[in-house]
Amino acid sequence: MKTPAPGRTHSIVLVLLSLAILQTTEAQKVQNDIDIYSLTVDSKVSSRFAHTVITSRVVNRADAMRKATFQMELPKKAFITNFSMVIDGVTYPGNIKEKAAAQEQYSAAVARGESAGLVRATGRKTEQFQVSVSVAPAAKVTFELVYEELLARHLGAYELLLKVRPQQLVKHLQMDIHIFEPQGISFLETESTFMTNELAEALTTSQNKTKAHIRFKPTLSQQQKSPEKQDTVLDGNFLVRYDVDRTVSGGSIQIENGYFVHYFAPDSLSMIPKNVIFVIDRSGSMMGRKIKQTREALIKILDDLSPHDQFNLISFSAEATKWKPLLVPASTENVNEAKSYATGIQAQGGTNINDAMLMAVQLLEKANREELLPAGSITLIILLTDGDPTAGEINPSKIQKNVRKAVNGQHSLFCLGFGFDVSYTFLEKMALENGGLARRIYEDSDSALQLQDFYQEVANPLMTSVAFEYPSNAVESVTQDTFRVFFKGSELVVAGKLRDQSPDVFSAQVRGQLHRENVTFVMESHVAEQKEMFRSPKYIFHSFMERLWAYLTIQQLLEQTVSALDAEKQALEARALSLSLSYSFVTPLTSMVITKPEGQEQSQVAEKPVEDENRDWSVHPGFTLFGHSVGDRASRKTGGGLKVLNSAPRLGVPGRLPAPPPPFYHTTSRLVLPEMTLTDGPGGASYNTDFRNKGTTTTAPPFAPVQAPSVILPLPGQSVDLLCVDLRRPQELVNLLSDPDQGVEVTGHYETAKARFLWIEVTFENPQLQVHASPEHVVMTRNRRSSAYKWKETLYSVMPGLKVTMDKEGLLLLSRPDRVTIGLLFWDGPGKGLRLLLQDTDRFSSHVSGTLGQFYQDVLWGPLDTADDSKRTLMVQGRDYSATRELKLDYQERPPGKEISCWSVEL
Repeated sequence: MKTPAPGRTHSIVLVLLSLAILQTTEAQKVQNDIDIYSLTVDSKVSSRFAHTVITSRVVNRADAMRKATFQMELPKKAFITNFSMVIDGVTYPGNIKEKAAAQEQYSAAVARGESAGLVRATGRKTEQFQVSVSVAPAAKVTFELVYEELLARHLGAYELLLKVRPQQLVKHLQMDIHIFEPQGISFLETESTFMTNELAEALTTSQNKTKAHIRFKPTLSQQQKSPEKQDTVLDGNFLVRYDVDRTVSGGSIQIENGYFVHYFAPDSLSMIPKNVIFVIDRSGSMMGRKIKQTREALIKILDDLSPHDQFNLISFSAEATKWKPLLVPASTENVNEAKSYATGIQAQGGTNINDAMLMAVQLLEKANREELLPAGSITLIILLTDGDPTAGEINPSKIQKNVRKAVNGQHSLFCLGFGFDVSYTFLEKMALENGGLARRIYEDSDSALQLQDFYQEVANPLMTSVAFEYPSNAVESVTQDTFRVFFKGSELVVAGKLRDQSPDVFSAQVRGQLHRENVTFVMESHVAEQKEMFRSPKYIFHSFMERLWAYLTIQQLLEQTVSALDAEKQALEARALSLSLSYSFVTPLTSMVITKPEGQEQSQVAEKPVEDENRDWSVHPGFTLFGHSVGDRASRKTGGGLKVLNSAPRLGVPGRLPAPPPPFYHTTSRLVLPEMTLTDGPGGASYNTDFRNKGTTTTAPPFAPVQAPSVILPLPGQSVDLLCVDLRRPQELVNLLSDPDQGVEVTGHYETAKARFLWIEVTFENPQLQVHASPEHVVMTRNRRSSAYKWKETLYSVMPGLKVTMDKEGLLLLSRPDRVTIGLLFWDGPGKGLRLLLQDTDRFSSHVSGTLGQFYQDVLWGPLDTADDSKRTLMVQGRDYSATRELKLDYQERPPGKEISCWSVEL
């Protein structure tokens, strides 16, 4: 390997932010001059620990110098471990340094008139890395970035997130994901925000008991948006979600190269009753959408309370108010009353966090003194606020001290910060000091879902006072081994070193408290068998478990520094820094400095902002904001901007923003909608569906009075192949169809006055999935985990036994092998609103029922009316309906729709 000659290099700061892309910073023509001829992503997941390598190769096809920018989005919890550039056969590596040393080197380089650089980052779920380099004509550059992360179990699944955004067609584009889980893979599913039906042909998945391989290798034509355009459709997220098999002991001990990791997640335990106080900020800053979303989330959370739980509500502005004087059981009556109270919460006044928190603790303490808390139950306080304290005690340190003294280790406190006007550091420290955690709730259309998802994480406590015990003569340097609560759907992880003389059989015990009894889990692992298990080089990278141990240790040390006192904090940071340098991790305590060829002038500083640095979005002299404003989708995903320091104004345009990363949702593909042809026959209109674009028929003018019906039903095998249904009777909740043999149910909320669905919900039994569609968005809930998707933004999700797709026309299809396909559509044409589509309806079973399901039972069409051949009678299960032949708009065509003639009934 060649390395740069001494004295002929300049230093540059790397930028860490979020997204795997390679792009140029010149105009479009210049962008095309930098050709990415190869882009590969190789991710190996070994026992939850992911090692990802991004390699991008570019060539300058222009006859002048051009600048290429490598930009990569990676998960927030990941640590960068290596970066290098190979230019004309010379390798320019990155070096991990202590933050202060890197800053000193940067300042010295700038003083000498050289370029220098550091690496740092922040984000909601992702961070961004970026570096630029000038490329000579015909020269080639290879960029390589490596990062690692431990996948955390969240609501019953591990998630590996990869970003794909090359911004141009790439001759060789390949993504490989290898997963090896010794416990066995229980399920595996993929989801993408850019995948089309054509691209899906380039996606292959193979899986056995313990291994899985996912490959994505699209051709140039598959990458194109259309044959006449050279734009790429690859722009978005690729997500792999999976879980592992569990034994009766609920745990697994795995050993590799002298280190062990112990995973613990029993799933057969009964839920422990909880006593929960919801503390809700109703100050003036919550006015508008925030308080509306909070009410919406709170109402749904109250519905999720178990009858064995007890609860109360406290709302506060300048003063705190409790809903009830005591905790009350979560009976149907009490929950309904609490929902009515929540509906009436209005935002106004100041923010008195101190009094509200002390009131919550007093409620729990009073209940405990009066022996009103069920034996073996746990106590939780959940605080939601969007701002700093402005009333009562306003000193954050004093509030933290007051709360810590009041809680006294007896309760768990969870703090939710709504938006960026709140001091996240204040909330995080207060939560960690009291056995809980803090979470940022990002202001967006899915804020209510974020609140509900957080509650689901803590809704089902299964064990308390969990302690891991190992033979003292067998292990050392063990990570955190005691935990206050274990919640359903999560996982407790302990790692450590094995001593040289450790036994051939490694044993461990996990002790804890269930609802009414103590429990001990005993596990054993044979060292020789474990060594053999991890020999496969295809799935395992060298000494991965040692790196897993170091990663977990650093993460826990950094978390402990949040609530530590000064002397202890320094000691914790020193340990975390030492490990970061030893294992080459870019952490909040380290930075990366790389060298660049002579003549590379631009100097940049990218600092990792802590959460609260995002509160002030003003641009300061000498800085330009790298990222987005708070309000858009991308910025609330990344959680903040990246401050870039230019050493001299001549090197860049002050205030100029680079190309923004894409939003979380993307409009990248089009799923062809069905062609509907109409022929007249003896029995009336014949209706056929063909999912290919053919010719067109008469198209309704934009302002035609013809309306789209509530529902269009294909009726294969009947004398009439098409039925248009309009819902007219006053009703709200409608059971549209239910087929127990198919394991599917469709319900809807129909607003008769406005002739529209407020929502339509599809529920599947296997896989367990609920799809809730409203005019605003689509929400998919699986294993208590909810995800929101905006209409007309591409989605391609494959899970066992079900495929979910949505195209840029707004058509969402839910398809299963040998089952009825259900479609949902937000129709923008006349009669605007939600629409339901059904395909392969001949697959309904004889047990189908419901307002629409009845038309797939015994149906008899009467003869045409002798006086008016546009009328006839439809007999369904002994009931007569009057059917009229009318012109309707086919909403399965893009607006303004296509006129069709169909028999219509009103229900």
